[in-house]
Amino acid sequence: MTRRREKAPQAVGTRRAAREFVFRALFEADRGDLPLDAVFARAEGAMLSGDDTYPRLNPEALEFAGQLARGLVTHRAEIDDLLRRTIRGWSFEQMAQTDLNVLRLAAFEMTHTREPHPPVIESAVRIARKFGGDDSGRFVNGVLGSLSRALQTEARPPAGAEQPTPGPEQAADAPDRAEPHGMETPDP
Repeated sequence: MTRRREKAPQAVGTRRAAREFVFRALFEADRGDLPLDAVFARAEGAMLSGDDTYPRLNPEALEFAGQLARGLVTHRAEIDDLLRRTIRGWSFEQMAQTDLNVLRLAAFEMTHTREPHPPVIESAVRIARKFGGDDSGRFVNGVLGSLSRALQTEARPPAGAEQPTPGPEQAADAPDRAEPHGMETPDP
């Protein structure tokens, strides 16, 4: 009788898997009142040593996950403030921890990376449906859709407004809204 060999799980190289990895670390950090960077480092070490608690990420996906985690550590207060201004009728204390952490992750990515909003929102909705309650997907979709529209409106000049053309000295000093804030994101 021939025994079938068990295949080692293949490393996943998708942004969705990287987002889920960070979401799970963020959720664990918040539930345990632990620093995200410490939980992420422990989860990364466990994943690399073969622990199947977290999805196995290839090097590119792991680098992307690390960028997201570092960005959340750096910009958490800013992201929370943005979400408080975006979410109507709910306080952070009323929301499910799952939904809040999915929103934090997606809001960071929408505001601090060059990733187009639709795949970020789609990924967030999938994570919310997988880990959240019955209405989590719809709730996350609605909040992120509102945030995306607000960010696009904010980036666009008002209708009829003339945009001055910066001179050479101004162009070098002017911040570029499309640039990520302190992060470089690999191509999708």
